[in-house]
Amino acid sequence: MDKILRIDMGAQGGPKATVEPVGQYAGMGGRGMTTMVVYKEVPADCHPLGPENKLVISPGLMSGSAAASSGRISVGCKSPLTGTIKEANAGGTAAQALARLGYAAVILEGEGKGEDLYKVVINDAGVQIQKADDLKMLPNYDLIEKLKPVHGDKVSVISIGTAGEMRMASSSIAVTDPEFRPTRHCGRGGVGAVMGSKGIKCIVVDASTTKMRQPARPDEFKEANRKFVEGLKQHAVTGQGLPTFGTNVLTNILNEAGGYPTYNFKQGRFDGGQNLSGELQAENMKNRPGGQPTHGCHRGCVIQCSGIYTDKDGNYMSKQPEYETVWSHGGNCGIDDLDAIAKLDYLDDNYGVDTIEMGVAIGVAMEAGVIPFGDAEGAINLVHEVGKGTHLGRILGAGAAVTAKCYGLEHAPVVKGQAMPAYDPRAVKGIGVTYATTTQGADHTAGYAVATNILNVGGSVDPLKPEGQAELSRNLQIATAALDATGFCLFIAFAILDQPETFNAMVDTINHMYGLNMTGDDVVALGQKILKMEREFNEKAGFGPAHDRLPRYFSREPLAPHNVVFDVSDMELDSVYNF
Repeated sequence: MDKILRIDMGAQGGPKATVEPVGQYAGMGGRGMTTMVVYKEVPADCHPLGPENKLVISPGLMSGSAAASSGRISVGCKSPLTGTIKEANAGGTAAQALARLGYAAVILEGEGKGEDLYKVVINDAGVQIQKADDLKMLPNYDLIEKLKPVHGDKVSVISIGTAGEMRMASSSIAVTDPEFRPTRHCGRGGVGAVMGSKGIKCIVVDASTTKMRQPARPDEFKEANRKFVEGLKQHAVTGQGLPTFGTNVLTNILNEAGGYPTYNFKQGRFDGGQNLSGELQAENMKNRPGGQPTHGCHRGCVIQCSGIYTDKDGNYMSKQPEYETVWSHGGNCGIDDLDAIAKLDYLDDNYGVDTIEMGVAIGVAMEAGVIPFGDAEGAINLVHEVGKGTHLGRILGAGAAVTAKCYGLEHAPVVKGQAMPAYDPRAVKGIGVTYATTTQGADHTAGYAVATNILNVGGSVDPLKPEGQAELSRNLQIATAALDATGFCLFIAFAILDQPETFNAMVDTINHMYGLNMTGDDVVALGQKILKMEREFNEKAGFGPAHDRLPRYFSREPLAPHNVVFDVSDMELDSVYNF
């Protein structure tokens, strides 16, 4: 990957594409690339939907190669939801396609003139930017069906739904999966709104004439990759739990631990949790025609934590809803019907909204009395309101913080304007530190302390006590930032935290891909570099220690069943970035 594609939507005479050498961004990919470009090129005080903001799309450093589970793509910008720097990533097929075409990044910049909407087509012959007003306000699934006769189903598509076109702060960017469905989403932070503000509906990437990227040291790479795969398959989480039950294996675990946020974070256990479990979900998919409990979101994945969810007659409903989606639309809203949640997941993907932000916003609306907790049909109707852009839909589509403000509620479970995911910070205090201090707004993936607090992966830190949580979160945030730059799936962290030989094999695959001699210390240094840039950008945007806090009610209102509050001190929170 030796080139960057820039698409200037505000260029004289109409949108213009230019290709340039990777230059100062050499050695960066994924989150490393998106962060560095935003840090260097975007004014921190700009409006996220203005022409000064840029949307950076970057495959990870290992994407497009034979390295296992390396197909993640990152999207970065200044977030319209949080006002901070943002990176959201997804699986699907686009990272591998862009990498095989040689692109280290695609940068969307400027602002379109007029009301025209555009489609970008990238292949080995170059780049075309085409007016595509016939695609206006198409939901993602309808968009893909319209593109299929023109481009076939072997291309990769990066797209926004109606929410992105309406520039909603909860809007996502979809990436097609191996079945050419728009099921993989860069979900968090409203990145879809930034793509919509650039006037681009979709990017079609055709890498059908290209070959897999070749390593600098082929024999050594092959052996390192073999050891890496072996380690992933041997670990209990990546080799057994996730492939068998998907990410939703966590429902019973978190519910039992008392850290499963229920009824808009009112309690830590949901009585209907057994009806939402990954075990039941997998059983449904085994017994229903066309269902697949084990499936990869991109080719080359050896963990296979995704799935295909069908109804009782075998009709496709959605990709298998992930744990955070099952929780946000399920226990958080008092809904215990997996089929209803699969429908909500499909609608979120179709309209192009983050399932976490949408489920939490609906939970807030339920507390406000818009519809009662447990009303699945009412929740489905609310997502339709978002997709249509009604007045109520605009409120919900702006996210959980705005929804709470509009209805006069204190109970907005958000940090820096972004909704908390599926772990209550009072009962899983390490993830509470991550929510508070990450540069991204409340985000479990930024430093997944659940691994050590709950699953005893990478050691064990008591989830109910404040001691050790800041250090745990700090180390995981550094490691995650580096991992997000590689294109490797975050779930490999379970194996590399527990198995030093698997970590070493992962580092060796990078070394042999690029002809390097990195050590574990170099990986840490990369993570620190990324976080320092993100932190500095946020400081320039007006964020300081006072923003690295949870809402006060988490320190004031005990959570059942353990009757605990979030009691990690401000001093400890402020120490997270002392590296």
